[in-house]
Amino acid sequence: MQSIERAAAVLRLLATASDGLGVVDLGNSLGLPKGTVHGILRTLHQVGFIEQDEATARYHLSDALAHLGDSYLDLNELRSRAINWADSLAARSGEVVRVGRLVSGKLVVVHHVFRPDDSEQDLDVGSTLPAHACALGKAVLAYDTGGTARPRRGKLEAYTTRTVVDPAELAEQLAAIRSAGWASEFEEHVVEQAGIAAPIRGLGGLVVGAVGLTGPVPRICNSKGRFRPDLVSMVRACAEEIGHDVQEPR
Repeated sequence: MQSIERAAAVLRLLATASDGLGVVDLGNSLGLPKGTVHGILRTLHQVGFIEQDEATARYHLSDALAHLGDSYLDLNELRSRAINWADSLAARSGEVVRVGRLVSGKLVVVHHVFRPDDSEQDLDVGSTLPAHACALGKAVLAYDTGGTARPRRGKLEAYTTRTVVDPAELAEQLAAIRSAGWASEFEEHVVEQAGIAAPIRGLGGLVVGAVGLTGPVPRICNSKGRFRPDLVSMVRACAEEIGHDVQEPR
């Protein structure tokens, strides 16, 4: 709690200083050691709340504070951060891999890696998927606390006989996803297709998207109809690696 209070105090001071403030200025005002102030400023800078003037070394508030309702990571950056890890996942799993995120309540595919064989495939980058009917979408929906893509009443659109169309049933499924840490689909969007996805976490644990793979049911599930543990582990590890990359400054 103390660190949050100190960070809030720094932001308040910067809000009143039109020319910005330096480390010493902030330390004197708050009665804090220079090292402590430096640590707070480094964190606030990392999350995009403050900026530093290269000429004066003074800090000031960034424009990001005026847009807290927007995502701090745009689609192109998410794709650039995910591309190497997603490509590796496709090579190891032998399946189609997609990276997506919610935009205005819809799941937008920002990166798509073809299944590594010679089959004819269409590029999905820029297309939208029904968030409630695919693993990739549900992996993000489970952490969409604002509920922007989940209707509270009425039925959801059905794509197959297995699509979850009841909002209450979907809410239960999303709760299970949060508990497990990964999402799945079994012929919910496309007949005879299954999928596995995991959320990508950015700074502070905020879910900024998801990565997942899809393929024919016999390849994604074992003989007992259960999702293959090795594929689940691959997807979760891939999401974690992308998350680490997202959190690194560039």
